[in-house]
Amino acid sequence: MSSHRDDAQFLVGAGWLRDHRGDRSVMLIDTRPAAEYWAGHLAGARHFDPFPFHYYDTSEKGLREFRAQLEWIFSALGITGAATVVFYEQDSGMRAARGAWALEYLGHRAVRILDGGLKLASQELVTSAEPFAPSQFHAEPREEAIASYDYILKRIGRRDVSILDVRSDAEYYGENVRARFGGAIPGALHLEWTNALDSTGAFKPAADLRAAFEQLGLRPDAEVIPYCQGGYRAAHAYFALKLAGYRHVRNYMGSWAEWGNRGDLPIERPKRPR
Repeated sequence: MSSHRDDAQFLVGAGWLRDHRGDRSVMLIDTRPAAEYWAGHLAGARHFDPFPFHYYDTSEKGLREFRAQLEWIFSALGITGAATVVFYEQDSGMRAARGAWALEYLGHRAVRILDGGLKLASQELVTSAEPFAPSQFHAEPREEAIASYDYILKRIGRRDVSILDVRSDAEYYGENVRARFGGAIPGALHLEWTNALDSTGAFKPAADLRAAFEQLGLRPDAEVIPYCQGGYRAAHAYFALKLAGYRHVRNYMGSWAEWGNRGDLPIERPKRPR
């Protein structure tokens, strides 16, 4: 495995996992669907599939409710400030990224993703779950990790802010409409989130990601706000951008499920190149 994956602040590889499996301060979170978890997971891993917890309202009230929901979830998982929390799934996918982003957003300082997931972990799987105690997780939200619809609305067209649409081509061009309206946020650049992954399902090297983002027109000194349909693929792009050296990144958690269902927000309808 190439060194960039072990050196990246939030990525850990199979070697790191082998070296730290005995550490009591390391907590593993399996983000796959429950049936896959119970069919076989890493020993000691706790289960949290973020997919059922869709939340799209980024009004002030909505974000308060979202934070309260996450506090409850992370308390139920027994997460404490002393733990290094490693999220994983089958590969470096959007589920693990969503879980990792959510915990980072709530202020936890030691959040990791198992790069390449179970496919590259080369570890024996178990079907039993170990008991653990819940905690009193207290959120200290990092507002610089999230964008609301209002935050974006006030920054459309600014040179120091770039919006990145990481949905499929069909969604971006309004051919696959998954909300009240089809289209895109005005001025958004487009690159599907899967372009950040290599053939094994791990993140591409940082230099490759940086080159692709710069070719797209994303300036490293600008703030970048990725979005998708529900903030899951955008969470993956959040980490891909961080890996590429973009320091100011916010996940638009509400994404198109919020923007595309409101009638009071501007929408662009990009045309497919002929």
